[in-house]
Amino acid sequence: MAFAIPKETFSGKVFEVTIGTDKTAVFGGENVLPFHSFEGSVPHRPVIAYEIQDIVPDDWPETVKKVYESVSGDPVIWAKYCQDTLNAKAIALRLLSTHPDRENRSPEDAAKTVKDVLAAINVPLIILGSNHVEKDSSVLVAVSEAAKDKNCIIGKAQEGNYKTIAAAAMANNHKLVAMSELDINLSKQLNILITQMGFDKERLITDPMCSALGYGLEYTYSVMERIRLAALTQNDATMQPPMLADVGMYVWKIKETQASESELPHWGCLAERGITWEAVTATSLLMSGAELLIMRHPEAVKAVEKFIDELM
Repeated sequence: MAFAIPKETFSGKVFEVTIGTDKTAVFGGENVLPFHSFEGSVPHRPVIAYEIQDIVPDDWPETVKKVYESVSGDPVIWAKYCQDTLNAKAIALRLLSTHPDRENRSPEDAAKTVKDVLAAINVPLIILGSNHVEKDSSVLVAVSEAAKDKNCIIGKAQEGNYKTIAAAAMANNHKLVAMSELDINLSKQLNILITQMGFDKERLITDPMCSALGYGLEYTYSVMERIRLAALTQNDATMQPPMLADVGMYVWKIKETQASESELPHWGCLAERGITWEAVTATSLLMSGAELLIMRHPEAVKAVEKFIDELM
């Protein structure tokens, strides 16, 4: 008797999200666990966006900073480099300069930066604030208007500012990242609050927060896995938006990606260590259900793209 592979089917499905206008990127849409195409439909591969910032990154380790040292002084040049040289499928622009503890640039300055970057590229753009709840409220409204009808992702909406940011994203035809703090119930609650405002749940991206390998990754994995299982097994519409893993910002600040070889020679080559750390963190979160990644090092991106190729 021929062996029949046992298959598990689910009643739910992850929403499919399309971003961009000239060139688009599509992610989500699956009705099975990550990469289980033998059990159902996995219509789109996960999307990796390259992170850029609107100021020269002074807190990135040299191993990743030097990759962009010739372009990081100008976000427009940096964005074009990622698109044209690194073949980025999407770009994530972090408006770090607007943070009150950094350069405290105005929403108007941020809006101009976004317009300039959008004029220079044709791949989809993810526009992220500085993660300062109050300042992001004004900054993300301004940039949302500046990018009107460009079908960007705006973020991150949090409990303290979601009303303002969701309203701006809705008025200007953007997708929205909803970020909660590593708790499935908080994630569900925020998605419900945003959709109760009239925001289409199929235009949401859930960010359950992220962590790096060795720094609570297993807890992040568990939360994301539970969100994905709720979407598929319970057909819970509030849990069916695709998920974002903001990998780079969590990986490249930890000791393992910064400690020198002279300080810790038994840890091996620093450059290879950092790339591996970002790649392993990213692939782990893909397996937990993430459909959109934000990463920094091109070599780590290559490794993860190869991983996706093999699993798809």
